[in-house]
Amino acid sequence: MAEDREVAGIRCFEVLGRLSDYLDGELEAAARRQIDAHLAGCTWCEQFGGHMGQVVGRLRAERDGLKLDEAGAKRLAERLAGLK
Repeated sequence: MAEDREVAGIRCFEVLGRLSDYLDGELEAAARRQIDAHLAGCTWCEQFGGHMGQVVGRLRAERDGLKLDEAGAKRLAERLAGLK
């Protein structure tokens, strides 16, 4: 990103820092509206956020279609716990 612009009272880096919560629907309504307004006025963030949203959507669709047996779920949980 060439610059960190302020659009709708919020800067690009702030939007990017909250993008995960935005995509997960975990922001309060006022914060979501502010990010929506920023995305509407900032082409770079809108494009990046749109691409990120597509990736997250595809990952969620794959996750939702994944079926693990109990042993597989246990192995996955152990490996994820080991990443901490």
